Amino acid sequence: MRIFHITADNFHELDELPAALPPQGFIWVGSGRREFEVQRTEVQAALQRWTGAALVDLHVSDLLNNQLPSHFEDTSWYDMLVFRRLATTPSGKSLFVDDSHGTLASAQKALDAIDTSPVGFALFDRVLLTIHPTDCMVREFFAQRLTQQAAESDLRGAGRLPSGPADLMLRMVNHMVDSYLDLRRLLTRQLTTLQTELLNPKGHFHDWQVLLGSRNALHMLEDTCEDQRAAMQEWIDALDEWPSEADASAKRERELLRVRSRDVLEHIERVLTHVRRLESSAEAAVQMHFSALSHRTNDIMRTLTVLTAIFLPLNLITGIFGMNFDALPLTHARTGFWIALAIMASVGIGLGAFFWRKRYLGTHVRP
Repeated sequence: MRIFHITADNFHELDELPAALPPQGFIWVGSGRREFEVQRTEVQAALQRWTGAALVDLHVSDLLNNQLPSHFEDTSWYDMLVFRRLATTPSGKSLFVDDSHGTLASAQKALDAIDTSPVGFALFDRVLLTIHPTDCMVREFFAQRLTQQAAESDLRGAGRLPSGPADLMLRMVNHMVDSYLDLRRLLTRQLTTLQTELLNPKGHFHDWQVLLGSRNALHMLEDTCEDQRAAMQEWIDALDEWPSEADASAKRERELLRVRSRDVLEHIERVLTHVRRLESSAEAAVQMHFSALSHRTNDIMRTLTVLTAIFLPLNLITGIFGMNFDALPLTHARTGFWIALAIMASVGIGLGAFFWRKRYLGTHVRP
């Protein structure tokens, strides 16, 4: 668990939970899910001292639930946002050599590298409590980033520090949405590998389980993005219902929160659009695969039909001359066999040329 005190021009880490809130700024308490489960009594007591209200038991259970979807809830004392991140494990970044080369084994490992663990936010007036997964780097990233910003000497650098708990929460959410970039690259490489295997004319695709897992993963990501969008929309609606501010600077901060919230919602919409585009691409690849199989089958059947049509009259000729009649023409002639063979060759060559001109026979030159 890490505790930070943030003011307009300063950011530093505290060793322990303070007895009371500082006169200026706000407190950010970032904890892992297991740490919060072990130390929730101390955290609840600190929240009670600082704000006069602690988290309700139902919300504590939600923050500890690793399977909870993204959603937003508000109370008279605080707002709670659960936001599922879209990320990939560190092992997933080295599965592909580049954007177009991979194997079905690496595509299967890419599915296992997708992580959508939830991050919980409890937003008070001057306190922000965040609950992270064990391997989540969001807390460490912002701790390092805000430390660097606070160390800058110019006013513009200090002004980039969060103005309040809501501002910091939206920055974290926006960072988690933007971190979908790594996952997007991983999914694109994975689907490119599957499409290459599906459309390979010399191969026989049998790994339908990998393809089915990819489609299920995309459906899961679409549901996750829709939950994220619904949660952010509920947050924006709750933000509009906050009491109006009389101070001009407070009004400006409120408007900046609305702008940042709409920006986060727009980023989620972009991610959702990309996920749906990947789903459409996967569906199109499957349809093209079966269309290619159908086209290949039609070529084979057409070739067999043409060969049958060529040899059918030849079989008829051999059947006629195979009849047991003494008066059959050419039967007793010395050149009868060669005449029949010439007739059969002429018929075969003529039918072959006819079908060739009709484009029933032919070869496709591949580049």
